[in-house]
Amino acid sequence: MYPRPFRYHRAPSLQQASAMLADLGAEAKVLAGGQSLIPLMKLRFSSPAHLVDIGFIPSLSYSKRENGSWRIGAMTRHAQLESADIAAAIPIVHDCAAGIADVQVRNLGTIGGSLAEADPTGDWAPVLLALGASTVVTGRGGERTIAIADLIRDAFTTSLAADELIKEVVIQVPPPSSGGAYLAFKRCAAVYASASVAAQLTLRDKSTCAQAKIVLGAVGLTPIVVKQAETILKGKEIREKEIEQAADAAAAAADPEDDMRGTADYKRQLVRALTREALQAALHRCRGERVELSHHYA
Repeated sequence: MYPRPFRYHRAPSLQQASAMLADLGAEAKVLAGGQSLIPLMKLRFSSPAHLVDIGFIPSLSYSKRENGSWRIGAMTRHAQLESADIAAAIPIVHDCAAGIADVQVRNLGTIGGSLAEADPTGDWAPVLLALGASTVVTGRGGERTIAIADLIRDAFTTSLAADELIKEVVIQVPPPSSGGAYLAFKRCAAVYASASVAAQLTLRDKSTCAQAKIVLGAVGLTPIVVKQAETILKGKEIREKEIEQAADAAAAAADPEDDMRGTADYKRQLVRALTREALQAALHRCRGERVELSHHYA
């Protein structure tokens, strides 16, 4: 099927893209990597009258360390992040970037587009929540910073104003003795996850947990922060018992629905298993050990 007719606008800067969105109104959509919007348009599930393309704006694709933070441009492709310095410095970023869909999607899709879409089954939001990341957004009124926790309000709904666009993602450099892991279960590489788990730990010594963050993806309308699991782990020596308790808490916090990817109970069992594996990998990475991870496929 072909999309309905639309007018194409190429924005030379973020400021002009913001002005276009404000002037064109609700009938305008932003085109970044196009890996979600274009298929929806072809199926006519989305029929914008105007497309504002930000793909040709210079200097929106980068990953750099600056003043204690990693800064990632909104148009940075998943494949670029897979091999960037940040992926080596923060392994959970590599887990995420390397596991998104297939090669074509990773080469075209962008981190900013993924966040702005706010798809409940997206990969970046749980990972960035676990890292306590934020976004810098720009609009006609200027720039402001929005924490990832405040950016995503509901399924496919963000706190961005109609004329605002994500400019960059900001991740604070994790403390020493930190490590994380991201795992998802998918029927195959090209489809969205049935469930996913991001875990990020910081140790006070070789085994005592100083900080913990566990975030679930694809099992609710928004990513789910498992606060009970964090309470179980924080200040404790992380052993198999604590990992099992945290995994049980994650399964209980999940809010999945029955669908073609599995029953709700099946997804809770996936969450339990993924949490267990993610925490074990994060713990080893906290200790400086190299751990290779890949998603699980049915």
